[in-house]
Amino acid sequence: ELGGAAQICKKLQVDPKVGLRQREQIGASGEHYDEPFQARRAAFGRNTLPDASVVTFWQLLYAAYNDHTLIMLTIAAAVSLAVGIYDDMLGSHKDDEVKVGWVEGAAIFLAVLVVCFTNAINDYQKEKQFQKLNAKKEDRTVKVRRDGGEVEIGVQELNVGDILLIEPGDIIPVDGVYLDGHNMTCDESSATGESDAVKKGTTDEGRDPFVLSGAKVLEGVGSMVVVAVGTRSFYGKIMMAMRQGETAVTPLQRKLDILAEQIAKYGMSAAILLLITLTVKYLVNCALAPEFPPASIMFSQFVSIVIEAITVVVVAVPEGLPMAVTISLAYATTKMLQDGNLVRQLAACETMGGATVVCTDKTGTLTQNRMTVVRGVVAGRELQSRAEARAFFETLPRETRSLLLEGIAVNSTAFEGPDEQGNIDFIGSKSECALLGFGKVCGLDYRCERADHKTARVYPFSSEKKTMTTIVPVTGREGLFHVHAKGASEIVLGSCTRMIGSDGTVTELDDKARAELQTHISKFAHRALRTFALAYKEIDADELAACNDDEAPLSNLVWIGVMGIQDPLRNGVRKAVEDCHGAGVIVRMITGDNIETARAIARDAGILTKGGQALSGPQWRKMTPEQQHAVLPRLQVMARSSPLDKQIMVERLQERGEVVAMTGDGTNDSPALKLADVGFSMGIAGTEVAKEASDIILMDDNFNSIVKALRWGRAVNDSVRKFLQFQLTVNIAAVLLTFISAVFSSNGQSALTAVQLLFLNLIMDSLAALGLATEGPTDALLNRPPLQRNSALITFEMWRMIIGQAAFQLGINLLLLHHGTEIFHLPDSPAGNAVLRTLVFNAFIFLQVFNQINCRRIL
Repeated sequence: ELGGAAQICKKLQVDPKVGLRQREQIGASGEHYDEPFQARRAAFGRNTLPDASVVTFWQLLYAAYNDHTLIMLTIAAAVSLAVGIYDDMLGSHKDDEVKVGWVEGAAIFLAVLVVCFTNAINDYQKEKQFQKLNAKKEDRTVKVRRDGGEVEIGVQELNVGDILLIEPGDIIPVDGVYLDGHNMTCDESSATGESDAVKKGTTDEGRDPFVLSGAKVLEGVGSMVVVAVGTRSFYGKIMMAMRQGETAVTPLQRKLDILAEQIAKYGMSAAILLLITLTVKYLVNCALAPEFPPASIMFSQFVSIVIEAITVVVVAVPEGLPMAVTISLAYATTKMLQDGNLVRQLAACETMGGATVVCTDKTGTLTQNRMTVVRGVVAGRELQSRAEARAFFETLPRETRSLLLEGIAVNSTAFEGPDEQGNIDFIGSKSECALLGFGKVCGLDYRCERADHKTARVYPFSSEKKTMTTIVPVTGREGLFHVHAKGASEIVLGSCTRMIGSDGTVTELDDKARAELQTHISKFAHRALRTFALAYKEIDADELAACNDDEAPLSNLVWIGVMGIQDPLRNGVRKAVEDCHGAGVIVRMITGDNIETARAIARDAGILTKGGQALSGPQWRKMTPEQQHAVLPRLQVMARSSPLDKQIMVERLQERGEVVAMTGDGTNDSPALKLADVGFSMGIAGTEVAKEASDIILMDDNFNSIVKALRWGRAVNDSVRKFLQFQLTVNIAAVLLTFISAVFSSNGQSALTAVQLLFLNLIMDSLAALGLATEGPTDALLNRPPLQRNSALITFEMWRMIIGQAAFQLGINLLLLHHGTEIFHLPDSPAGNAVLRTLVFNAFIFLQVFNQINCRRIL
């Protein structure tokens, strides 16, 4: 409709051969602008995404305060402060030199502020950290044509109408229409989910001319005219859509909310019961007294009773619990960053502790994402491992060595250069990089080899032909050329009629030798190795002239050898998988590889075990939900999977009550990452969209880091349970001691004063939270199964410990309270009573100190 690429360029007022003018300041209607490209940017927008609505510190503070426990504490603190100030100014303590009635309420307010600010500061720091990571990732340059020359500009400076120059390895930052180039192939799987590479070309060539943002250029070069930038591009639209959505409540948060409400109800019930009991007791005593007390004294006593009741509520409500959770998560996320995990969602840390299933990618996560030659057969000699490469090469005949290195060097488009992290490495097709790496180990300098052999003709690798062929002149032999071919083993072998023998001479390739080579190829393939065959032949100038431009001369080739290439497992992966199994966590591998390769890698990694099942994506998709549920318990490997398969897998697992961790790196993985209980994205290979959708970013793309996250998640859960065990013991003992001592006291006074309870409540809780919540993970954490999603927050063993300790502490303190005077020979006077109360208070505090040591272990 628009008339093709040429008409688009015309309408965008750009000459494809020249590009935009560097200082373009005139608009479409001839008006003059102060800034370059101002008119274009006004019409089409800039190549930037609007800043995500950054959550301010005060919003984070409000979110941290929006908690049932903290709100209830604030109300209790306000009432306590009002009553305390009244008591100091007008009540029973108005004549005291030191006014301490306000301390209780003010100190509770302080505790609430500490919790809120700790939570908000931690969230704010994490948000800033993630913004820095994104800014660093987006800080890259691209090549464009402007004023007839090539210039390098930042991606944010791209405009609609720019002529973008594309090279292998580029990640396209904008949408565009292909103009010209050679053999340009893009991997659009991160955007579309299609695993097959897409060849780009003009509509006249019958190829796809649309280049999507987020696509990666695999091979070829070309240029395109930019037609959409920023929020109007394909990538921009997905990124804007990803900003919507709410954070789910985690299992631990849900359980803590329920527990806090229950504790609050019990605390309120105890306080009301105490209030009624003490009021009735006081009124009965007043009625039985010879003279009814005056109203002012009665009011002051009623205020004291109310303070006692409020104190019980304050003690009962576990204000240290949100602080313990916050401190534990903050400490864990800081330490996890050192282990290669950047936690984006704070709650994901503890959710990971309850994970029952880990669904992981293969490439780059379990493996090194670095293809390596691990097996090979050349001139009748067999390479057994990559460590033996140099020794294997030295055993080959001299002429064979020369031919092998020449073929590896010249028949390749890969090259050595800085990668995205600035490290020098081979760049290009993974398989070609593997062959060049093998050559480098064997002493090959591919640059010298290419400089010595100027290419006469190249037939690039194509997915249809499965081969690549390069013709180069023979050094020192005028008029002769070597045809070097490499590619799929069965195709190259089918084109060979001769082979290099063990002594380096060329012999006929008879049926026996062919069958033997076929056996080697099958053996390598069965071990999940990608096989590449190398062959050559000599031709003269006349034969070169007769060669077809489209069809490589692949007849009568001489077989050199076959190489088995593999993406090796990362160090420690097998041990990490064993740790997961020992921890009761099932590891499932989901990959786009073929099922044989997937099985072999999964077997090597320890994922595919005896009785386990491997399925392909198409088989999985054909099943009904009932059939999928039936195979899930034994399903350990899914091959040829699509992003939709990942999503369905997460849904089915969650329907079974599993807590699912999922890894992903592509844009199309984002729905599954969002859906999973914990989404892991890749810090190196991951797209920005995947990172936006994830909860934790693996900075090193390593499966071992997932196991570290599992350890820290369990440590957080354990820390919260340890503190809960300690906190409830303190609360039950303190509430019962306050209640019993106040009810049985002649004057209705509790064994522990409000200020003492405040000290106990704030100082002991805060310091205990700091101590118990910052304990690191141990190996023992991985020696037990994960806690079920619906399992009780407090186990039977914990209740036994809590009730047993509370009963023991209550017994000790009541014994001291009622028989301390006789035991310690104290005088029966106000001074003696003060000493006794101090003893009771100190005994209570030391009981908590020793109980904290007990709580470092959960039975």
